[in-house]
Amino acid sequence: MASGSAKKKVVGGGGDAGQVLDGSDIMELVENEEVFSSFVDHKFQELDRDCDGKLSVKELEPAVADIGAALGLPAQGTSADSDHIYSEVLNEFTHGKQEQVSKTEFKEVLSDILLGMAAGLKRDPIVILRIDGEDLREFINSPSFEPEMISIFSQFDLPEGSLRDYITKALQQLTVEQGMPPSTDSWVMSNIVEPALQTVAGCAHEQPISQDTFLAEFKKVAESVAQHLAEQPVIVAHSENTFDGSGIKRLLANKFELDKSLEAALKTVPKDRNGKMSKEYLRVALDVVGPSAGLPPYGGLEEVLLMI
Repeated sequence: MASGSAKKKVVGGGGDAGQVLDGSDIMELVENEEVFSSFVDHKFQELDRDCDGKLSVKELEPAVADIGAALGLPAQGTSADSDHIYSEVLNEFTHGKQEQVSKTEFKEVLSDILLGMAAGLKRDPIVILRIDGEDLREFINSPSFEPEMISIFSQFDLPEGSLRDYITKALQQLTVEQGMPPSTDSWVMSNIVEPALQTVAGCAHEQPISQDTFLAEFKKVAESVAQHLAEQPVIVAHSENTFDGSGIKRLLANKFELDKSLEAALKTVPKDRNGKMSKEYLRVALDVVGPSAGLPPYGGLEEVLLMI
């Protein structure tokens, strides 16, 4: 597994830079009985459309959608994997059997979910960054720009790749530290990257692409990206943590802790009548073991997704 910073949900629009989300606000909410009870009363009343004092599966759906959005999941119906997680969240409320949920049950489950989210943020705090092109321009004009881009260019193996292919791949290598939001994000690609790439669309260049051509054209595109970011700033939730596998090595070296973590993980995972676990539930087990292994939450790093 490669080391790196975990990129979370990306949205367009303005916002405050450098806000840190470490779970403390969530903990404060849940641990203050009076405030949390008031919050639950308000939320329950909002969801209880027929005012019968119970929440049906249909009435629970907006709450489940809100929890999914807070976890950075795409909307329901867009991904089989995320839909499975939505289903698991709903089952937490209904225990897979009940058709209606009382306010007490709703409060208990909501408390457990929020505390779980707070624990995840405590071990992997998120910094909210506003990326407006200023840092990218600074990088473009810095002495480190040319050597860093040459290094990135030298790693590419695109025998028949177009100049556009090279530039697109290079943009994916830039990080938020250099002022670039994740270009693999669909919103960033559609609204920032694609318009900037229009400057190279259809241009004829020699094959293979030379280093000088790449540098000159990449700089033009990067400057255009910076301009688009100035016009449409992007908010990125970004983890400063580095995941280099050292936590996994420590866990594997401690048999007692390893057995304890695996036992705890297996207890949380549903099994079939033969006591076997479906691969679909591997993500659940991974998130339980995560804190002991120094891993980010499932989905926090592309490399973790590729492993499973």
